[in-house]
Amino acid sequence: MALKDTIKSMHKYLECIAKDLKKADKGNKAASQRVRTCTIKLSKVSKTFRKESVSEERKTTKKTKKAAKRSAKRKVTKRKKRR
Repeated sequence: MALKDTIKSMHKYLECIAKDLKKADKGNKAASQRVRTCTIKLSKVSKTFRKESVSEERKTTKKTKKAAKRSAKRKVTKRKKRR
């Protein structure tokens, strides 16, 4: 799954849980079962979200670190040439 798809599915499960929690609070047993199943699904999706978000963060930090190193090297080499 892509990160955006994972976020959408998390929203879907959270809405499902919130809606059925109100019904379960009133004593609806079927809604309680739906809440339990949705929480299991949400926990699985949240684990994939964690993995995807960390990998996405690593991709962006690697690019910025490489760009920063390149610009730092250029500045150092330019200073050496001027002297």
